[in-house]
Amino acid sequence: MTMAWSNAPYELLLPLWRQWLAEDAQLTGQWPLLDRWLKRQLPFVKNHGKPTHRKKVQPLDLATQLMLSAAMFSAMRYLQLAAALEHSYRAQTLALDWSAWDSNWTAAEVHKISPTAFWYWVTLRNTTDAPAPGALRDAESRKAWFLRAQQSLAGSNNEGADISLGQSQHVASELLWHGLRPQWWDLLQARAQVSEWSAQDLNGFVAMQSQSPPLWLRPQGEMTAEDLLPLLSAEGVDVVLDSEGLYALGGTGITQTSSYKNGWVEIQDRASQHIAACVAARPGDKVWDACAGAGGKSLAIAACMNNKGMVLATDLQSYKLDELKRRAKRAGLYNIRTFEWQGREALRLPAEAARQQGFDWVLVDAPCTSAGTWRRNPDARWRFNAVDTSELLDLQKAILLSASKAVRPGGYLVYATCSWQVSENENQVDDFLACQLAFSLASRTLVGAPAWNADTMFVAVLKRAN
Repeated sequence: MTMAWSNAPYELLLPLWRQWLAEDAQLTGQWPLLDRWLKRQLPFVKNHGKPTHRKKVQPLDLATQLMLSAAMFSAMRYLQLAAALEHSYRAQTLALDWSAWDSNWTAAEVHKISPTAFWYWVTLRNTTDAPAPGALRDAESRKAWFLRAQQSLAGSNNEGADISLGQSQHVASELLWHGLRPQWWDLLQARAQVSEWSAQDLNGFVAMQSQSPPLWLRPQGEMTAEDLLPLLSAEGVDVVLDSEGLYALGGTGITQTSSYKNGWVEIQDRASQHIAACVAARPGDKVWDACAGAGGKSLAIAACMNNKGMVLATDLQSYKLDELKRRAKRAGLYNIRTFEWQGREALRLPAEAARQQGFDWVLVDAPCTSAGTWRRNPDARWRFNAVDTSELLDLQKAILLSASKAVRPGGYLVYATCSWQVSENENQVDDFLACQLAFSLASRTLVGAPAWNADTMFVAVLKRAN
């Protein structure tokens, strides 16, 4: 699900893009988190295109803000593709070794492209009927070049070519077309092999990187999805209920509805909901969510316990837990406790858990590369690198080992990430089980895209022997 934004005026897009580029003052290709940045910047973009002092400008209307936000997300999704189009246009050739080009490319290269040219490439990728910026003198020749490149990069059918059977050059160009770096092909193939994906599954996963998933919703309390559908629709939310669940496609923001304010509905991706459900806690159980963050999974777990037992939610960063406290209060959940835990040492067990020699359930939703959220947060893909992955692998191992010590005999350890990388998932579980013989594998799976229109996440359930 990708919001239409092709009518977004260039006089707003261009200054907003220049502000974004300015955030990368050192020209390293490292920007802040896009969604948080947009929340700060969008209300203060002046209609004539020039940023104005915040005290003197009227905020943009919500519809315009959403349109600009969708445009910026597309710009980051196709950051490398725009650079590739610009490179081929200047060279006037499409007979390029895109894998070799990619090996030397960095996100900082985008600074070398004029904002007007950059946005025209991105807009054409969104729709070839897009109007051209008035200031772009060679717009006609650029559009003609894009149409040629479209055939070369994406194949004759534009979407869905079978990359698994193609030559290396075809694979590289197809990945570029969908906003993925050619150098990630080996990682994608490893995932496809471990998950036993068909060629269609792999092609679908790659193509889905061009689209944002819908906003998945989880009913809370006594409410059901069937109850929420008419309530949210009446307040202007474009909400859908089908066999996959309840989700919003647009309209009124969920947080503005009475259903949200009353604690009847939470925003939670479908894959994340599945992970929380893997923690099959019953009323009275003792549960530890070791890397709780803002607490989406903690809330879902606690909701099944009827305010009985305990959910201990910890995180490396205490400020994230403040949001969990607010959400728990709104949902009427009073069996959640929070405090900071750094992950490098064993947890000092609360008295209730100590009496039974540990927790019934320990969830480690580990810090990861977040590769599985690239559809929703496309800017994250340009922060993805081998060094960061290596550091995170070490942290994951440490947290998993420390957290496992808090599982009672006969209890369960649930390991999860929002990444599709095999190294962060199956390999981590295998390494852990090889050293911790008291644990055995109950189940493990990758959920979300390509099977569901959602984020992609991994979850493994491990049982400790009695």
